Amino acid sequence: MTVSPTMETRPDSGSNLTANLYEIPVTTIAGEAATLEPYRGQVMLIVNVATECGYTPQYAGLEALYRRHRHRGLAVLGFPCNQFGHQEPGTEQDIREFCSRAYDVTFPMFSKIDVNGPNEHPLYALLKAAAPGLLGTTSVKWNFTKFLVGRDGAVLTRYSPRDTPDTIERDSVFLTALG
Repeated sequence: MTVSPTMETRPDSGSNLTANLYEIPVTTIAGEAATLEPYRGQVMLIVNVATECGYTPQYAGLEALYRRHRHRGLAVLGFPCNQFGHQEPGTEQDIREFCSRAYDVTFPMFSKIDVNGPNEHPLYALLKAAAPGLLGTTSVKWNFTKFLVGRDGAVLTRYSPRDTPDTIERDSVFLTALG
């Protein structure tokens, strides 16, 4: 069954974006400098997360999705963001402890970033340009917006916060990306 979540597919994201995706500097939630290079060849579901959001229970679904499909090359990557209602006020250590205690999160988590505005992280600038939202808007509207990136680094689609991990798991774009 093909599910039609509230997303917009952009198969023409361009190789220049793909090359840069893996080179963008990120910081792990443990404070270590990194890039997305270790995820080259994997399907990435990149999510801006928050611990005090109405969508926070999606952590459970994201973790379940990761556990069910990581052997097939799925990487769920969490990027905490405090831009929406100040729903991520804690430190990285607070976030790690919460995710571990409340949801037993094992998927990779990164340091808190901005996804919009003058301090927008370069990763999100790339993701939003490659997969605009509803009606072509580029800004991320709320926590738990998700971007699906194919094994080749192409940004395939954007899912809204309302699109649950269960819905995504039945989506044809996601299933095709996993192969």
